[in-house]
Amino acid sequence: MREAVIVVGIALVLSLLVKTFLVQAFYIPSVSMENTLLVGDRVIVSKLTPGPFSLKRGEVVVFTDPGDWLEQNEVPVPDPGPLRQVLIFVGLLPNDSGNHLIKRIIGLPGDHVVCCDDHGRLTVNGVPLEEPYVHPGDRPSEKPFDVRVPAGQLWVMGDHRSASEDSRFKGFVPIDLVTGRAMAVVWPFSRVDWLGVPQSTFARVPAAGASTP
Repeated sequence: MREAVIVVGIALVLSLLVKTFLVQAFYIPSVSMENTLLVGDRVIVSKLTPGPFSLKRGEVVVFTDPGDWLEQNEVPVPDPGPLRQVLIFVGLLPNDSGNHLIKRIIGLPGDHVVCCDDHGRLTVNGVPLEEPYVHPGDRPSEKPFDVRVPAGQLWVMGDHRSASEDSRFKGFVPIDLVTGRAMAVVWPFSRVDWLGVPQSTFARVPAAGASTP
């Protein structure tokens, strides 16, 4: 019995260390990232980004609510209970709390992001984006904007553009609030997949400060 308690204790400590420094699981509560992510999906988030590795355009990131971003229907209602809270705390269950959001990075600090060009496409630093991840039937954005991303901030958008309250409506996201990059869908099993970065979408985008006039 004593050995079992020790093993469980070690497992909990290791889980907590992994959650704190490496990866953490999160639950998807809304439709704002469809069809890339569906309601009920569980994703694994790497906490090494930001950190040792830089954020990149096109990455899907989890971040803490900067304030008044969350819609009421995006916040899970049930109380997880004490046991579930402990398991979430040590990283053995996904975080279902209502104070995190998940969106795709469109603009990095210094980027000039505009909606839209004559063909209805977003442009970043003067380069139009072909966005295959946008929800079928959605336009890149119904709301026009022309922004320069400040230092230490991000411009993020949901893939389901017509159902996402994102930077178009709420403004920039401080990089300091980013928990990490979503790496993969791990549940349900039928949807297990890596969340890669759409390299072709942003490959021609120049660094900030080198934008096309």
